[in-house]
Amino acid sequence: MSLKRLTVAVLVSVCAFVANASAQKNELSGLVGRTLISDQTITASTVTDNKLRFGNGLSFEVNYARRVMSAGLFSVSLEVPFVINPDEDLHAALPNRVPESYKSYFVTPAGRLNLFPDLAISPWVSVGGGFGHFSESSNLLFGGSNTGKTGTTSGVFQAGGGLDVRFFRRFSLRGEVRDFWAAEPQTSVNTGNSRQHNLFASGGLVWHF
Repeated sequence: MSLKRLTVAVLVSVCAFVANASAQKNELSGLVGRTLISDQTITASTVTDNKLRFGNGLSFEVNYARRVMSAGLFSVSLEVPFVINPDEDLHAALPNRVPESYKSYFVTPAGRLNLFPDLAISPWVSVGGGFGHFSESSNLLFGGSNTGKTGTTSGVFQAGGGLDVRFFRRFSLRGEVRDFWAAEPQTSVNTGNSRQHNLFASGGLVWHF
């Protein structure tokens, strides 16, 4: 094949790819990762180990997004990330005081800005807000029944960023980190905080359609 024909073929392929990508305004993604929460100091605790510790709960995200604006180098999408953490373990050196675990979910509609949205690699940032819910365990750490308050609903602010890598016409791989800033669950101890950062680091697959 001559250089001229090869050049034309490459240009036609690129144009077809960009046109096809531009027509794909919707996304559905599924991701899996871990929710990371910093240790917190229990105020007025008299024990040597005065920390409330959180496990790195295996968490899952389902996200629908629709592109609402495209300007070549960047695009803007509206997205609805839904993240669920079905088992977040708790630990504190206080017998029969702290729930052994809790469940949580966050729903935070957001705006997302992608750079180079129609190329193979597209970094992005997301900002939004919504609500979340914590369901504390009915059992206490080290035994006993949880007689404290359970069930916490909270407003949530979400900010995050990630990278999409297109590997097939309608599919991308995604790596992301999102921070869900929400109220604290009912742990029956005082940490001096009213809110906590729930850092969700994950990876998964995006379907463009």
